[in-house]
Amino acid sequence: MTRILFIGQKPETVDFSDPALPPGLDAAKINAGIAIAVQTVTEHGWQVDLCLIAPDDAGISQIDRQLRSRTYDCVVIGAGLRIPPKGLVLFEKVINTVHAAAPGAAIAFNTKPEDSAAAVGRQLASVPIIEDE
Repeated sequence: MTRILFIGQKPETVDFSDPALPPGLDAAKINAGIAIAVQTVTEHGWQVDLCLIAPDDAGISQIDRQLRSRTYDCVVIGAGLRIPPKGLVLFEKVINTVHAAAPGAAIAFNTKPEDSAAAVGRQLASVPIIEDE
């Protein structure tokens, strides 16, 4: 079975005052999007695990432990870790941790939780490409 890992920031730790984030975004909306992403990926027959981290070195250690606990075919790194400019250092740490701990996994990027299945589909040659849903 194809195994996918979603890595994202714990919605409750996001600084929603950051002007780089869409207006009106809150933890409830992110959690709802994550639930949709998990459902959609599961409907495609893929096994999905979540790794929601705090934006600190403990979060990076959490990613490393998760990646070393099983083999993943694809790792989706959420937009919340990539988009806000002040998160660049954390994003670099996430990428380097994924690269070191899961060198055989494809890396995918979503634009919102709900399009994670499309991100996975773009990266895994063994599955058909899935258009944004």
